[in-house]
Amino acid sequence: MNHFANTVLWVYIVLLLAGGLIGFYKAKSQVSLIASASFAALLVLTAVPGIFERRFAMDLSNVIMAVVLVVFAIRLARTKKFMPSGLMLVVTLVALVCRNLAGQ
Repeated sequence: MNHFANTVLWVYIVLLLAGGLIGFYKAKSQVSLIASASFAALLVLTAVPGIFERRFAMDLSNVIMAVVLVVFAIRLARTKKFMPSGLMLVVTLVALVCRNLAGQ
């Protein structure tokens, strides 16, 4: 994974955790906190060099982010409110595109 793709992943991990913390503090949503921390932890494993083979780490992080994308899409469809799930859906999509374009 090149430097830019890895930086995008770390920024996304921070945003994902921040979103979970905001959801917990504003709406007392433990589900938001647990889900964001779980997905972020899995992504950290793919971002740290040496844990997985480079190509596998990239593919696994893409799968994890695709799952997160689906989760946010379902939440957006259910609530019909752009904030916060719509925003995180867009952020996830942008992160996925940037990482994969940079990884080419």
